[in-house]
Amino acid sequence: MQILSPVLDGYLTHASWIRRMFEAGIELKRTHGADNVYDFSLGNPDLPPPPAVKQALQEIVDRLDRPMALGYMPNAGYPEVRERLAAHLAKEQNSALRADHVVLTCGAAGAINALFRAVLTAGDEIVCPAPYFVEYGFYAGNFGGVLKPALSKPLSFELDLEAIAAALTERTRVVIINSPNNPTGVVYDAEPLRQLAALLERHTRKIGRPVYLVSDEPYRFLTYDGVKVPPILPLYPFSIVIGSFSKNLSLAGERVGYLAAAPTMEGVERLIAGVIMTNRILGFVNAPAIGQRLLAAALGNEVDVGIYRERRDAMAGVLTAAGIRYALPRGAFYFFPQAPDGVDDKTFVDRLMTHRVLGVPGSGFGYPGFFRLAFCTDKRVIERSLEGFRKAVAG
Repeated sequence: MQILSPVLDGYLTHASWIRRMFEAGIELKRTHGADNVYDFSLGNPDLPPPPAVKQALQEIVDRLDRPMALGYMPNAGYPEVRERLAAHLAKEQNSALRADHVVLTCGAAGAINALFRAVLTAGDEIVCPAPYFVEYGFYAGNFGGVLKPALSKPLSFELDLEAIAAALTERTRVVIINSPNNPTGVVYDAEPLRQLAALLERHTRKIGRPVYLVSDEPYRFLTYDGVKVPPILPLYPFSIVIGSFSKNLSLAGERVGYLAAAPTMEGVERLIAGVIMTNRILGFVNAPAIGQRLLAAALGNEVDVGIYRERRDAMAGVLTAAGIRYALPRGAFYFFPQAPDGVDDKTFVDRLMTHRVLGVPGSGFGYPGFFRLAFCTDKRVIERSLEGFRKAVAG
């Protein structure tokens, strides 16, 4: 009896490695105790929200006796929140953004799905550098799109523009990048981004319809060693920025994100109107009312990046001591190290698990031979994991 569609049956058969390892971690913690399991499987930000969020929440509570305090709002979000966010993003993106260029969404995932619903026709292709965030393929498939990964440069994970150019076809509709990147921690520099923009301008002229450049930026705030994330909107007229406040305000469960389109884009009003429509008809309707109010009050605040930097350095020390090769992350809270010589990534992750260390195989991110570690966990957990890494490397 066919309970699900063949597509969903396939999704369940090849379920996300991240979730598999997270669930395996629950069982290990039940058996050995949470303090004896070193779980780097899930990128779940653990820092408390900045004080501005708590203050804003109290102010929301104090206003709950007013009519429509948490009522319906326009499908693009509360107008005053859009205005504040647009002003904030205008500085961040060095672009003349207005409120009518911005849509509030149910997290970055909601923004990507709303955009794909608005611009994709069945069979259209979405090109992205690999390794990539595992959900991109599902988001594309939701609307008949096809994800086409283009391998990044080995170990450095910088953009391989030749590989991206080779992946472009007349069906290409979107190129999506993620910087700082999940799972590698790489931050793309301005010059390769300019070259990518020039490549897409040529391809847009060639095929006669826009190829959208989408920059997925939920980790924009989280960089190390003075690294800056270049603004994408000034580089290319058909560019779109997507982000959320899950990490910088530690509001992951509140699901507040946004889409902002380049003001210079031809037809930008039509694109935004389409995204507002899909934001509604997909059932998201709006980002949560409380989350929007919190965002408006706390915009410009963020969690303590210094804590993540200490954790990054602690993880680098553990991997170095265990003899594992890696590229030092320039942003986000992930390492993407190389599995030891002669060992495939899935086998090595299984070895780690026998020593109660949880990572995720790189195969799940479209890049075999490597594995992901999320270091958004207590520094003491990172330091205590060293022996498990050493034993896994020894075999």
